[in-house]
Formats: sequence, C-alpha cells, structure tokens
Amino acid sequence: MESTRRTVGELVRERWGDHRPGLWFEGGVVSHHQVAAGAAARAALLAETLPSGAEPHVGVLLDNTPEYPLWLGAAALAGAAVAGINPTRRGPELARDILHTECRVLVTERTHLPLLDGLELPGVRVLVTDTAAYADLLKTYEGARPDAGGAGPDSRFLLLFTSGSTGAPKAAICTQGRIAAAGHSLVGHFGVRADDTHYICMPMFHGNAVIADWAPALAAGAGIALRRRFSASGFLPDVRACGATYFTYVGRAVQYLLATPARPDDRDNPLRLGFGTEAGAVDAAAFEKRFGARLVEGYGSSEGGAAVQRVPGTPAGAIGRAAPSDDLAVIDPETRRECPPAVFAGDGRLLNGADAIGELVNRGTSLFEGYWRNPEAEEARRRGASPRPGEGGAGEEGGAGTGKGWYWTGDLFYRDAEGFLYFAGRSDDRLRVDSENLAAAMIENILARYEDAAAVAVYAVPDPVAGDQVMATLALKEGTRFAPSPFARFLLVQPDLGTKMAPRFLRIVERMPVTATNKIHRVALRREGFRCADPVWWRPPGEPSYRRLTAADTDELVARYRAHGREELLTR
Repeated sequence: MESTRRTVGELVRERWGDHRPGLWFEGGVVSHHQVAAGAAARAALLAETLPSGAEPHVGVLLDNTPEYPLWLGAAALAGAAVAGINPTRRGPELARDILHTECRVLVTERTHLPLLDGLELPGVRVLVTDTAAYADLLKTYEGARPDAGGAGPDSRFLLLFTSGSTGAPKAAICTQGRIAAAGHSLVGHFGVRADDTHYICMPMFHGNAVIADWAPALAAGAGIALRRRFSASGFLPDVRACGATYFTYVGRAVQYLLATPARPDDRDNPLRLGFGTEAGAVDAAAFEKRFGARLVEGYGSSEGGAAVQRVPGTPAGAIGRAAPSDDLAVIDPETRRECPPAVFAGDGRLLNGADAIGELVNRGTSLFEGYWRNPEAEEARRRGASPRPGEGGAGEEGGAGTGKGWYWTGDLFYRDAEGFLYFAGRSDDRLRVDSENLAAAMIENILARYEDAAAVAVYAVPDPVAGDQVMATLALKEGTRFAPSPFARFLLVQPDLGTKMAPRFLRIVERMPVTATNKIHRVALRREGFRCADPVWWRPPGEPSYRRLTAADTDELVARYRAHGREELLTR
C-alpha cells in the first residue's frame, strides 16, 4: 500500500497553499498553509541551531499550544526527531529525559521554565516560545519553503517516553513511515474527511494525541483544535466553537466529563466519534447517551509492537480482535503458554481471572522499532518465546534463546472463546494512572527516603473505573509508628515525585512479606490490595491528607468496582 511508505514530511508539504482553516487555538484560527509555513521556518531554524554532528533531536516541553504541532512539522521537514518531554517529571529525572535522548535543542515556554531551575543541561540550547527574542529569531527564517530535507520513511520522527519494569522511562523510536501509515490507517478506519476537525485535548507528549489524533488529521487534510490542558468544563464549549467532530481520550478524562453537571443541550454538539482507551463499557454507554457521540476503544502500544482493532460484533467491554498483521496471544509469563479463555457469569463478570488473565504477546512480526540507546529494554521486549503446544522444544526457530522472540507488551489482557480481547491492566512493575505510565521502582526509590521506612513496595491496584491507582506497603523501623501528616509533608517536598506518583493507598506492616528467595512478595500484596488484615491509610480523591480506610470505605469502593464491571480485577 503506497501510504505505508510515505513520510510525515510529505504530508506537511501537501498543506502548502491550502488556505482552509487548519488550526484553532484559544479563539484564533490559522490556515493549513500558515501551519506549513510555520513548520518550514522552524525547520530552517533547527537546521542552523543544531551543532554539527549532533543527533537531530529536539526536546519539546510545551503544553498543547500551536508551537507543538509546528515543531512536529518542523522535525518532519528537517529529518529530525521530537522527544516529547513530560512536564509532570521533576528534578534529576526531568534532566535525565532530556539528556538521554541527546536533545541539543529544547523548546519550552515561560510557564515551564521553573522546572528547569537548577538542572544541569550541558550543551542544550533552550528556546522559549512566548518571548520577543524567539519571535525575532523566527523572523529570520520567514519565507522558508517546506522542501525535502532528505528524510525518508525510515527516518526517526518521534522519541516517545514509555515507562516499564526497568525503572527509568524508555524512549520508543517511531519513524516517519510508521506515523504516516498510522495516520492513513485511522483515516480509513474512521472515515476521516478533509472537512473534519480533530480536537486535541490530551497532552501531545503522549502517543495518544500525536499518533491517534494529529496524524490522521494531517493525513486527511483535516483541521486540528488545541486545548492547552484538558478541561472537563471547557470541553463542550471548545467542541462547539471549533466544530470538532473527533477527539481522543483516556478513561479518566471520560470520567471527568461525565462528572460535570448535565445540561439539556449536551447533545447539541458536532462530535461524531471519540477514540481512546480504558473508558469502560459503562462510561462509554453513558457518554454516548449524554453527548450523542460514540466512543471507540482501541489498543496499540506506543512502540508499535501490537494492535487490537474494534470490529463489528465486538462485545461490550472488549477492545476488539488482533490486527490482521499481528498474531496476538494471552500468555502466562511463568509457563509461557496460552491462558485459557475467559469464563463469564450471566451478568458479564469474569469468573476465572486468576487463570485467564495474562500478558498480551505478539508472536508474529511486529512494528517495534526499538528504544533509543537501550538495548537491554529492547531485549526484554523481544525476549525469547516458548513453542506453542504441539510444536518443537526451546531453541528451535522462534523458540527461547534464538533472539527472535515474541514481542511482550507488558499489558494484561484476557480473551473470550470467540477471540475478542479485554484489557485488564499493567504487568507487575507497571502502573497506568490517569493515562500516565509509571514505574514502581522509581516511586519506591523516592518513598525509601522516608526516615521511618525500613522497606517499601509499590504496586498497582486497579482503579474503580479505568487504569490503576498507586498502592504502597511500608514496613516501619522498629520503635516507630505511622503518622499521616508527617508522611504527607514528606511527599510534598520530594522534588522528583511526579504529580501522579503519590500513593492512593498505604498499607503499614511490621515486616515485609517475602518469597522463598527473599524477594518482596509483590504478587501477594497486589492480590490482597487494600482488603487486607493490616491497617491501610488512604487519600480519597480531592482530599489533601491520609486517613484510615474503614470497613464502610471498603464496601463503598468495592461497590464502585462492581458497578463498572471491575471487581474481578481486585484479585488479579
């Protein structure tokens, strides 16, 4: 298919001379041509700013302002790659992200400059977009045309940070060809038209916004509308103002939208479709009923290793079936054998979660393009496979030890008897909180600084609606007692504790449970969750401090899980 070998740069250049409205932001609108011209000017600036011999990488530490898509376009034209820098990261961890991806240019704005205070960023030139100096600098490059910069389909285009069990976030490589192909695929799948407008309210340092929202708009010649940061109260006014027909979401955002006060005219909006993950069948149905727009759940790893497509007949709660190019299976990581099909009760509850839930694995050819400067993480993704029942032993073609291993997603799924796949969460050391992928090891390192802590374990417990919540177990030093106020104050002063990392639940134990090999027994901790014999403290949503979790609190929480069809996940 021709579109699979196209580049993002070609798609940007095709908008040159297109004077239709192309980008809406905070009441203003510019044409597709103006967007292409702005990208060309920034591409010329980047070409002259990057030191000779440096990797063509530019870090972008911005909210969803017009500068973000302009720099995406600039990178595509210049044959460079954008590393989206997450503004919820702090201190040395933020510096590590910038330096690890070898960004010699960092584009940011004044609101994020305090994040850079005190950071050692040798050799990094910082461009601050909302300043007179930046505006004057760009004038030098006005009139540049979006000419080819030698980039091809295999040129690096994105370095998307994704957390995992190795601790520090990994930068997944995405080429121009893969992003262009993804955009064209979604255009065909959803019937995106040139007169559509894609509303981008999810942060653009995530693959969700760039791959599933910006890329199909670019491929179809559709317009985009930006929201600096997601706002539940501002969502519908924005949609109406720009005529948005399509948007992407994560489950938490849908929950926030449904929590806004209902109005009689909620369905009076141009939205046709929302595409995202982890909304859940209950909330998806409620959203469509209230706002008149269908939510389509999808799954695709930022690394490109596996994809699940929704097809006609997909049951409520399921994501869909494997994409035609993938050979997906739900695998028990211990035995490396396929898990049995899910068994459901009459009301749809999963009855055999302990057996049916496993890690989603692509046993075929994946689009995974590797991680930047991280061969160990690449090997973990592609680790050796075991043969399927009835096939040869380990060491044969495609078997363990061959180096041609399957692609392990790190995500938990279960599959029904008809082959439909259901998302069940993240594997042991991964958490997904409010659409943010977090690594437990990083949070543990921070909590271990607490002066009364003798041992710390961090793990995911499912959120009642979507994704995960952070739970921690603390074994205290002898002679100490847990006090919630000092602990909360401790969290506030940790410079590298991201905004999603603070534990929702805190279990206090005299001694940390361990396995026979003296490792922390995370499986037991996770399965017990907050329903355990030890005292548990928690910080309910919107409350500033921790308090004891009572039996009434637990009953109310479990009722919420049951209402959203997620009670079975509490014992995974």
